[in-house]
Parts: sequence; C-alpha cells; structure tokens
Amino acid sequence: MDRRRVLGRSDERSGDGRLARAAGINYARAMSNTALAAGRPGIDPAEVARFDALAADWWNPEGPMRALHRINPLRLRFVRDEACRHFGRGGHDPFPLDGLAVLDVGCGAGLLSEPMARLGAEVTGLDPAPANLDAARGHAVSAGLEITYSVDTVETVAATDRRYDIVLAMEVVEHVPDMPAFVRACARCVAPGGTLLLATLNRTLRSFALAIIGAEYVLRWLPRGTHDWEKFVTPDELRQAVAAAGLSGYRTRGMVFNPLANTWSLSDDTAVNYLAAAAKPG
Repeated sequence: MDRRRVLGRSDERSGDGRLARAAGINYARAMSNTALAAGRPGIDPAEVARFDALAADWWNPEGPMRALHRINPLRLRFVRDEACRHFGRGGHDPFPLDGLAVLDVGCGAGLLSEPMARLGAEVTGLDPAPANLDAARGHAVSAGLEITYSVDTVETVAATDRRYDIVLAMEVVEHVPDMPAFVRACARCVAPGGTLLLATLNRTLRSFALAIIGAEYVLRWLPRGTHDWEKFVTPDELRQAVAAAGLSGYRTRGMVFNPLANTWSLSDDTAVNYLAAAAKPG
C-alpha cells in the first residue's frame, strides 16, 4: 500500500498538524474494550457487553466516548514520541513508525489503530467484542487503511510466537480482573528490544471525585458505570507488575485537564490519568 496515497501530500508536513491528521477525525482513540470474553482467561463478560453495545457510536466525537476522543491527541503524541525515542526515529518524519509492528490490545473500533497505521506502523488490533471489530474493519476500509483486526485476547497471542515492536494497552488495565496477569501477557507479546505503552487511571480520592463522580455523574462525559474505582491502578502497582513481567525502564507521565482552557496536557501529576512506558531488553 502506498501510504502517501492514503495520507495525501499535506500529511507529509512535520509537527503536530500531521499528528492531528493521523488521528482521522481530529482525535485518536476512545475507551478501549479490554474485558475478555466469557469462558476465557481474564474474563469480564459485563465489560465486553458494555463496550460492544457502543460499537455504532465509537467514532462519534460527540457520542458516549467524547471525553476520550478529546484526550486522544495527547495520548497519540505520547505514543509517537515514546516510539521515536525508543527506536531512534525522527518524530518529524512523514512516517516515523514505518516498518514497526504494533499490537493494539483492546482496540475497540480502531481509534488508535488507525492513526498508528497512518504513521506507518503495521498494525494488529485485538478486541473480544465482535461488534467493535465490525465497526473497526468498516471504518478502516472507508479510510483506505490496511489493518489486521482479530476477535481475540492478548493471552492467546502471547501463547504464539508472534511478537511486536510496540504493544499498546490504553485504558485497559483498569478493566481487567487480574491486572498483573494481563500485564504479563502483554509483556510476552513485546519483541526483544521493543516497548510496552499503557494508559490508565490512578486509584486516589481525586480520581474518584473527578473520573467517577465528575466525569460520569456530573458532567456526563462518560456513561455511568464505565469505571470501577476499585480497579484503578496506582503507578507503583503498575511498576511492580511491569517489573515482574521482565520489563525495565518504567516511567510515567500524568495527563491533566485545564477546565478554563478546556485543554489536556502532559504533567508530572499522575493523581488521576497517567501514561506509562517500559521496555523489554534486546
């Protein structure tokens, strides 16, 4: 596939303008469906059903996933910059992820898979919810993108010999019943010398006030019941899980919302939303 034909000449410019275009409809990604189907390891059937029911609205920036649509440019920038730093790529190159194999775990309808493909990666998206992947495949075809989608779990992939340069688990770990086991499966999918990138929510009083009460009940940014605060993961808990899975170089960055400017930015404050990165030794 000629990626320049897909992107168009304007997307060969450098900087965040190209990043926003790579996100498709202004944003990169909505909440991942990370629950695992009934009868399989790591299962949470209620999570599968909840996110599968949202398939038709996954790409609607004003729909039930609108809050995460709005935060996704920041997360996409983090993924791009971390990948470029890790693999020694130029962030301003037209296709900085060219030739890199990416596994998007809990890909939903492909809101992160698509911009990864637009940045040059060879993308495989996993999700246990069939309706989500039907929406993902249809949207990728309409966008002229070649992305492999599979109704599967990361544990199944980990049991094969397929490995990836970049494994993404964005808004996933706070939805699975066994977070350390899930992280171990993700780590097994990372190729030697590759990297695991995650995004999740910290378990603090502030995250309860903002991410549960504020986002779900007051502002109605997310459907009620989207999150279970007890499943939120502290940075130290995630650090321990990542280290136990054999990865190193763990680091985090917070994401904070400025209500006056209506903008999100990276920060050292990890009290609510945060991103994490770790690497597998080569």
